[in-house]
Amino acid sequence: MKNAEENNNYRIAVPSAFETVFSHFYFAENKTEFPITKTLLPSFQSILAFNFGTKSSLKSQQNTFLEVEKCIVLGPIKQAFDYTLEPGSQILVANFKEDAFYRFFGNALFDSMPIHPDDLINENCFTVLWEELQNIPDPKERVDYILDFCKPYLREQTAITTLLNDFQDQNLNPIKAIASQINQTERNIQLNQKKVFGYSVKEANRYERFLKAVDQIQKNILNELKIDWLTIVDECGYYDQSQLIHDFKYYMNISPTKFLKFQNDICSSKPQ
Repeated sequence: MKNAEENNNYRIAVPSAFETVFSHFYFAENKTEFPITKTLLPSFQSILAFNFGTKSSLKSQQNTFLEVEKCIVLGPIKQAFDYTLEPGSQILVANFKEDAFYRFFGNALFDSMPIHPDDLINENCFTVLWEELQNIPDPKERVDYILDFCKPYLREQTAITTLLNDFQDQNLNPIKAIASQINQTERNIQLNQKKVFGYSVKEANRYERFLKAVDQIQKNILNELKIDWLTIVDECGYYDQSQLIHDFKYYMNISPTKFLKFQNDICSSKPQ
């Protein structure tokens, strides 16, 4: 079963013209006779998911269960959730970068409750798009069709968003630095950040610290090295091991040691 599954899920890169919009697309299908369930790591990205064939389903940490019939939008994904591909199902997922969801839909999502994309724009164009994609068998051709579809709707980044996106100095608070640079209040920059990205800088910093810990753990596993939790704590900026455990339970509802045991069932929507 594992080989059949692994042969049919992969990332699809996007052309350079769309590299500020999508990190990548993800395709998966279940050609086995059994349901396949995976846990998706939090990514702080918003996603647009199309389902073809048999219905797939999502289950949140709060045990909210949802069947995906055609297409949904979800995000920013701040906590892990399980998704199940039933036999005969396919999914194609667009992963939006930073402010791109706002640029496309005109507003950002602020929680991870799934909704149909047509509900965001009061039109049925995504239902129509799904029907057109249904007739395209090749996943890469489907991606090309989606990219062509979205071109007319993408807005330009605002000046503040560009500054937030491009800010690199980890020793400075981006809100304070940008507010000073353009002579605006910190509150105004904070509101823009939340409105456009769907999360605050504080939330993003906490997530990046957690992601750094996950990456370090996965590298140790890949290199068959023993996990030194105190080193992880020190290198990733945690106060102590209990804070690391707290973040794993917050984002994934499991402890770091259980994370190690379930590596084969965990996926990341972040590019490697």
